[in-house]
Amino acid sequence: MIYKIFLIILSLLFSLASSKTNLPAPKNNHKNEVAIVVKADSDSKIGMIYNSLNSNQLGLPNLTSFSEALKGFYLLKEKGLIHRDILTLIDFSLSSNVKRLWVIDLATNTILFNSLVAHGRNTGDEFANSFSNRDRSFKSSLGFYVTGEIYNGKHGMSLKLDGLEKGVNDNARARGVVMHAANYVSDSFIKKNKRLGRSEGCPAIPEELSKGIINTIKNKSCLFIYFSSGSLKTTTQLIS
Repeated sequence: MIYKIFLIILSLLFSLASSKTNLPAPKNNHKNEVAIVVKADSDSKIGMIYNSLNSNQLGLPNLTSFSEALKGFYLLKEKGLIHRDILTLIDFSLSSNVKRLWVIDLATNTILFNSLVAHGRNTGDEFANSFSNRDRSFKSSLGFYVTGEIYNGKHGMSLKLDGLEKGVNDNARARGVVMHAANYVSDSFIKKNKRLGRSEGCPAIPEELSKGIINTIKNKSCLFIYFSSGSLKTTTQLIS
């Protein structure tokens, strides 16, 4: 009798152990949920900043390009690579015949400048479509830059730029890619030629705005050149 009871108890214990072994492991969705919440919070914050921008009677950038620029700005500020709350955004997705450069004071959320800007002559005609990091390519480079020092060059007051993305724009200083004034960046040039003039790869700006823009963004501020298909990958590399 005692032997039978012992066998029954042993069988029950074995059954319980087997059922625990076969139970499915609990899914840990905590990381995914946190990532979704953080992304939603970040996107919401960027949306709030965008909606609170003071246009200063100037045009506003697209939300998509602004969002990519701001994400990179925050990361670069956190890493100490930029020292100022000035963000320059250039959207090469847009026609060169429209004002596609914005200088934004993020301390006051104010658009300071909205200007025409040229792309490289081998990057495209009216629209940009090809980019390069190679010397003598005469093409523009996308991505994030930190602004450098002012110097006097063949175009007068000019601003050095340092590309921050390896293989994308890190040859900018060696290539001589700088911000400078150019007489072919003007409404009159567009009217005569049906498109804006083009540079050798530099983000050239109008002569009448050059001193104001360069003095505003010099010395370790963030400059971002966006393009709708390529820049999203570029920004992902930067912020990963």
